Order: sequence, then C-alpha cells, then structure tokens
Amino acid sequence: MTADLIGRLREVVGPAGVLSDPADLAGYLSDWRNAYTGTAAAVVRPGSTEEVAGVVARCCEAGVVVVPQGGNTGLCGGAVPDSSGRQVVLSLTRMRRIRDLDAANQTVTVEAGAVLRSVQEAAAAAGLLFPLSLGAEGSCTIGGNLATNAGGTGVLRYGTMRDLTLGLEVVLPDGRIWNGLRGLRKDNTGYDLKQVFIGAEGTLGVITAAVLKLFPAVRSRATAWAALPDPQAAVDLIGVLRELAGDRLTGLELMSRRSVEFVLRHSAGARDPFGDPHPWYALVELSDTLPVAGLDAVIESALGEAFERGVVLDAVVASSSAQAAALWGLREGISVAQNHEGPSLKHDVSVPISRIPAFVERTDRALEAAVPGIRIVTYGHIGDGNLHYNLSKPVGGDDDEFRARAGALARVIYDSTCAFDGSISAEHGLGQSKREIVADYKDSHELDLMRGLKQLFDPRGLMNPGKVLPGL
Repeated sequence: MTADLIGRLREVVGPAGVLSDPADLAGYLSDWRNAYTGTAAAVVRPGSTEEVAGVVARCCEAGVVVVPQGGNTGLCGGAVPDSSGRQVVLSLTRMRRIRDLDAANQTVTVEAGAVLRSVQEAAAAAGLLFPLSLGAEGSCTIGGNLATNAGGTGVLRYGTMRDLTLGLEVVLPDGRIWNGLRGLRKDNTGYDLKQVFIGAEGTLGVITAAVLKLFPAVRSRATAWAALPDPQAAVDLIGVLRELAGDRLTGLELMSRRSVEFVLRHSAGARDPFGDPHPWYALVELSDTLPVAGLDAVIESALGEAFERGVVLDAVVASSSAQAAALWGLREGISVAQNHEGPSLKHDVSVPISRIPAFVERTDRALEAAVPGIRIVTYGHIGDGNLHYNLSKPVGGDDDEFRARAGALARVIYDSTCAFDGSISAEHGLGQSKREIVADYKDSHELDLMRGLKQLFDPRGLMNPGKVLPGL
C-alpha cells in the first residue's frame, strides 16, 4: 500500500517531488536541536497549493498521516514525524513565492514556504516593514511562524503573528482548499476562521499562503543598554519609557547577569558595555518612521528620568548601527552560548508583566532548593511578559544526572507559572514536548473545546497527530 501511495503522490508532484531514499530523508526527520527524531515513509515537496491539496487528498484516502513541515526550526518537535515509518512529511519549502505586494493596502501575500527574511526584504524594497523578527529569520518559514504564532522581539509594538495576519489559504485534512486570502482589516461576516489555524501547529490543516500586514518603514532607531538592580526595575522602566516615548518603544529585553556572562565567555568579540557587573540588564530600542526623529534625545531623557527614580543604575546609548548590533548580539547570543556550559533545559513561559518580579523570585528560590548550585539563565521579552527560563547544571555536575531531572525541574517552573496566572508556552508552541503536560495547566473545558475543533476539522486524526492535544 505504501508503494502504491508513493506512486500516486509522484503523479501529483512529479518524481523529483517525492523523496523516499533514506539518505534523502535525513534532513527532514529531526528538529534542529536533534531533540526529536522520527522516521517517515516519504517526504513530499509540493510546488503549489493545488499540489498540496492533491497530496493531502490521496493521503486521506489511504488513511496515511501527514506531518506539515516548514523550515524545521521549532523547539518543541511539532514538525517531526513519529517512529512508525508510516507517516508522510509534507515539506512546503518549495512554495516560496511572494504572490502580491499591495503598497496602498499595506499588505503582502506570500506562500507558506517563504523564508521570513525574504518577506522582510520584499517589504523593505517597497519602502515598507514586515516587523516579525527572531533569531531563526534566515531559515524559518512563514508557514511555521503561523503554525506556532511566532512573536519575536517586536511584539511589544506590533504583536504576534495573530496580529500580523489578515487572511489565510489552507488545505483542509480532506484535501479541500479554503481560500481566505482577504486583505481586509474589517470583516464581520461570522467566525474568524484564520485564527483557528494560527497556532494549531498543523493539526487542523496545512497553511499554504497568507496575507500579512505591512507597516511604514523604520527610518530611525535608538538603542540602549541599561543596568538594573532587579526585575522590578525592568517593570518600572517599561512605565517610564511608555510615558516618555509612547509607541516608539519597539523592544525591551531583560537579561540576568549570568545569561550575559555566558555570552561574554563563549561568543567571539562580545564585550561588556560596562566596566563593572550588574545583577540585571535591559536592552531598549525605540524606532520611528521619520528619518530625523530625535530618538537619541528621547531615549537619553527617558533613561535619565529612570536614573533619577532609582530604576536604572547605569546606561549606554549606541552611537552607531555597529554598536547597536553589538548590543543586540549580547541578547541574541544567549541561547547558543549557554549550550557551551553543558545540557540546557529550555522553558518558554509568560506571566502578566506586573507579576514578573514576584514570579522570578519565587521560581528561583524553588529551583535552587531543588538543585543547589543550579545556574538559572533568565532572559526574554519582558515588554510582553515572555521569559525564557533556561537551566544549566551546577559547576562540575554530571550531564546525564542533570538531564534526568528535566521533567521535575520543568514542573517547578510550570507550577510557579500557573500560580501567577501565566502560560507554559509563550511563543514556541506545544508540539510533542508539552502536549501531555499541558493537561495539568490548561482548563479542562478549554481542552474539550480544542478536541472538539480537532474532531470537526480532522475526524480521522490524520493531520499531525501526537502534537498539541494531550491523548491524541
């Protein structure tokens, strides 16, 4: 039956569009961290929405599972097949076209396999901005960004992919095509179906294209690095910046001293902006559409006010784009730098901004009680309440012993997150890694509604099973 199906899939996408040789499959069967690995009957690479529909329809007829995959840069195993060898990986990386850019409507219509950076560049060429920005933007795809409701560093001003999307085109689990590619900012004709598919991680259908919002291009920026005494100061700094800079506040990142130390230790060319260490740091960015907006004066005034209020201990404003890039390098290098310290247990949580200081204090205390000497690496987008709460073993600790504690330590973080009315996944999704544990932290009625949607859209359970929903 598998050979027959593969032959039928080749009829849809052509011989070169179906990979079945084990040597050709390898790059599609593991996530980029090699944390999750599976096997597959084949990898299918369609080149159009119609081909996606043909592939999905034939898999549906044969009762074969489809696992949609984009750039495969996710952190939760959401795009990796299981170990049965009977699933089909549907790679959308051939579908990279930018179908339309409507400057007057400030929208761009792109296919799901378009790399995020290419969409940013297309917008810039038209004098506009697509504001989603994250570390994997050179390889992640728009389809994956939509499937996980990606956020990145600009959420504070522009929102997540839910906020940046006006319309979708989706192939449903039975092979039908829903064309919802409407570039409308007002459409009150019933349920907003696109939001059902955004964040669903390919469990309800295959996103094949999207209409995305564009914004006026940023023509001036100001970037600063500030030393803080504690996380409460970061929350207070947000208030000062909003008061004095308004919506020109584009990014506000929080980093613990340990996270910065790892970058200084392991990243070539990294330099500490200050002579003396400080407990916490904030990276602040203002932006404006005007080429001469006086942002340096605004950010200096805001930081001066924060200094007078005892919020900021010290600060430096970048005087060039190179200096700004170096400051961002300290923030963006944390995840890779931490890997040099041994196993890195990564957690992506969010809590209300006002509760971050109490959350950090309680969670740190609980983790240190669980594993004396544990090294906590806390950083993230404090402007939207999202913290990456990562853990490294104590100095001299055993790698395997520390990995064996991963589940228990995650529970410590998630229990604390729940106690502060937070979410155990802020922007990476649930995938395989959190699909079972989410049942302990999400309202049972909410899970029932999600299961109902899964049954409605995918009654045979053939669309990326084993992801997102516990027990399915």
